[in-house]
Amino acid sequence: MAKKAAPAKVAAKRTAPASSDGTKTTATKTAAKKSAPVKVAAKKTAVKKIAVKKAPPGQPSVAEPPRDESHTALVRRARRINRELAEVYPYAHPELDFQNPFQLIVATVLSAQTTDLRVNQTTPALFAKYPTPEDLAEANAEEVEEILRPTGFFRAKTKSVIGLSKALRDDFGGEVPGRLEDLVKLPGVGRKTAFVVLGNAFGRPGITVDTHFQRLVRRWKWTEQTEPDKIEAAVGALFPKSEWTMLSHHVIFHGRRICHARKPACGACPIAPLCPAYGEGETDPEKARKLLKYEKGGFPGQRLNPPQSYLDAGGIPAPPLGAG
Repeated sequence: MAKKAAPAKVAAKRTAPASSDGTKTTATKTAAKKSAPVKVAAKKTAVKKIAVKKAPPGQPSVAEPPRDESHTALVRRARRINRELAEVYPYAHPELDFQNPFQLIVATVLSAQTTDLRVNQTTPALFAKYPTPEDLAEANAEEVEEILRPTGFFRAKTKSVIGLSKALRDDFGGEVPGRLEDLVKLPGVGRKTAFVVLGNAFGRPGITVDTHFQRLVRRWKWTEQTEPDKIEAAVGALFPKSEWTMLSHHVIFHGRRICHARKPACGACPIAPLCPAYGEGETDPEKARKLLKYEKGGFPGQRLNPPQSYLDAGGIPAPPLGAG
């Protein structure tokens, strides 16, 4: 009879309530052990899906690309980002004022280590006095330095623009060449400058890898490369060649207006659901809106003479040098 009573004792253990001091009974511990495999299985399943960052009320949930994102998935996400940016910035354009290829190549060289706004405020005086490569090639260096002083590094820039003007005069008949291999031979002209000129003066596709472009494509995990030429190759492989020039404008516009280097306005970002770096900046919508720059923040842009499409969208022309 004693042996038959044993099962009853086991059953008692399984159904016993929690003790009066709050400690777990054997039954509670057993149930916890049985439920553990379910939690592990849920975690394994979640890895296969796109994780979602929880956002505060009123803010968008943000998708994170999985760590093992395939190349096909990356291409789709990258192209969707570009399509979204094209809707946000339908008026995207080069933010240097120019009227011909010569003015564009000089302005681009001068834009190193300064803003396009400061270049745009400086070049009117330069081009008024030296309108052609032949004129600038014969210019007095000290006079050019004085004009270019506001752009910074004015001595080195003076040497570059006079040197490239002489090369244009002597080697290309006073015309800016339309080939990459010729452009990069000019003093002060690298691949970035060359692609700006090719894309915007000659309509030939090119990717402009400036500091904004580098920062954003790495935040979006389009590439882990750090060298401009490798970034150019990696990103170029994600898009049709015909989209390269406008892609550059879209990314650079976004970097200057919303996705800033030090404090991105994440809470006001139209592509937050596609951005794996969401949360690096200000996520509160009201605070984020105060970080917006140029036309997105209701302020003047960088061009003194912007395209009409930009003005139609509410953009405000920049003031000339010394104004205000």
